[in-house]
Amino acid sequence: MSSSSKSALWRIALTVPAKASEVVADALSPFVSAVTALEDAPGGTWTVEGIAEAEPQRPAVIAALALAAATVGTPPPDTVIEPLPDVDWLALNRQSFPPIREGRVWIRGSHVEGPAPAASVELLIDAARAFGSGSHPTTALCLRAIQDLVKRRRPRNVLDLGCGSGILAMALAKLIPSARMMAVDLDPVSVATARENARMNRVAGRIATHVSNGWRAPVVQRAAPFDLVVANILAGPLSEMAPSLNKGLAPGGIAILSGLLNQQERWVIATHRAQGLRLIRRYRRDGWSALVFH
Repeated sequence: MSSSSKSALWRIALTVPAKASEVVADALSPFVSAVTALEDAPGGTWTVEGIAEAEPQRPAVIAALALAAATVGTPPPDTVIEPLPDVDWLALNRQSFPPIREGRVWIRGSHVEGPAPAASVELLIDAARAFGSGSHPTTALCLRAIQDLVKRRRPRNVLDLGCGSGILAMALAKLIPSARMMAVDLDPVSVATARENARMNRVAGRIATHVSNGWRAPVVQRAAPFDLVVANILAGPLSEMAPSLNKGLAPGGIAILSGLLNQQERWVIATHRAQGLRLIRRYRRDGWSALVFH
């Protein structure tokens, strides 16, 4: 284990009203390596937390968060900026990452030894800076939706939009060997991680990985239209990209969208229905949703 995995980490944490959670998380992103935003209670406040690899510039962080909160009419949040104990977090995370079974898909870290369950689709994923270890309910919901879909059809041109660690793209590559896959993310670290994970799982030659802010990269636009689009991001970006999704889907194409809470379903459904997309199925788990559109 290299010493870099033990480098000093800093935590930035704050609590904001629901309407400020997304803009505040976006404002925090430039200062940290990873951001999480979790609802404390339905309809209540959200806790936004970031992890930085060096001591953040406090005045700049406080100013950015205050400005973001002001844009939605909320006061500057009380912000905690503190060092984390000097612990090998990466090794600790790997040790606490048990194998995950979701339908046929079996996800394990390299520390897990032994054969995979019979007839399973095995994915090797180690803890990394990119989002997506398979443990979050939205990832599980997407994996479930993907497996239900491939029982009925075999998409040929597939896009994983906001790929994170590449779990969904790799699962699709193994479930549909004939498919052409593209995995994109606006975070270069995520793209690099997805590329490395694809190599470890021996599907690198089947998945094209690119940095793209949604549909904006020319390489994504040239590859459209897609038979299947999977996007596990957030309700806000999903709704904003509904027009692009409608243009980027092939006739008869399917979109699996997740990263949204149960109470955000109506909003996301309405924005996509306005683009002519029809909801054909929904999945729910632990307060989170995945929606399938035609």
